[in-house]
Amino acid sequence: MCSHYTPVKNKSQLHDTFGVEAPVSLGKPDMWPGYEGVFIRSHPHADVGDEAVPAREAVLGHWGLIPHWSKDGKVKGTFNARIETVAEKPSFRDSWRKGLRCIVPAIAVYEPDWRSGKAVPTAVSRADGQPMGVAGIWSGWRGPNGWVDSFTMLTVNADDHAVFKLLHKPQDEKRMVVILNPDSFETWLKGSESEALDLVRQCPAEVLRMTAPVSSE
Repeated sequence: MCSHYTPVKNKSQLHDTFGVEAPVSLGKPDMWPGYEGVFIRSHPHADVGDEAVPAREAVLGHWGLIPHWSKDGKVKGTFNARIETVAEKPSFRDSWRKGLRCIVPAIAVYEPDWRSGKAVPTAVSRADGQPMGVAGIWSGWRGPNGWVDSFTMLTVNADDHAVFKLLHKPQDEKRMVVILNPDSFETWLKGSESEALDLVRQCPAEVLRMTAPVSSE
C-alpha cells in the first residue's frame, strides 16, 4: 500500500505528460492521507461536442475517498483500494460501478525497506525521470461546507515483483500502486470496465528505480 507520495508540482509537466491545465492550487507539495492533492479525470462535459471543452481536467481533491453516502466526511483507510475487492467494498463499489476512474500524478511513491531490520524510507519512481500516472477512482461528496472531491489509488499484489517484494516487512503481503503507461491514460479514464481491468497489472521492474534512504519528513 502507499501512504506517502510526491505529487507533480510542475504545471508544465501536468500539461505535457497528462494533457491538462493545472488548477489554481496544486495542493500539498508532499502528500499523506487526508491531504489535498491534484487528480485527473475525464471532463464531465467532454462529450457535448464543444471543441472548447477539454477531454480531461485536473482538480484538487482529498486523498482518501469519501463515499457519497458518508454522513460526516470522515474516512479511515480509503487512500488505497485493492483491485481484488474494489467492486465489492462499500466505500469504493459505487465509484467503480459508475466508472469514476482517475489518474494521480506522482513523481515518486514511498515505501519502507525492511531488509536491514529497520524501516528505511525508500522512494520508487520512474527510471526515466518522467512523472508517474497512478490509476485511481474518485467520488464527490456534498458536505455542510460544500462539495468535496476525493480519490484513492488502486493497488495490486506484488509478492513476486522485483522491486516491491523488497519493501515492507517480510511477513507482510507486498502491494504496489497501479502505474499506467502514458499511452493507456485515455483508455483508463474512458474505456469500458473490461478495458480498464486489462490495464491493472504490475508495472515492469525495469521501468522503475529505488532511491534510499530518503527523508521521512
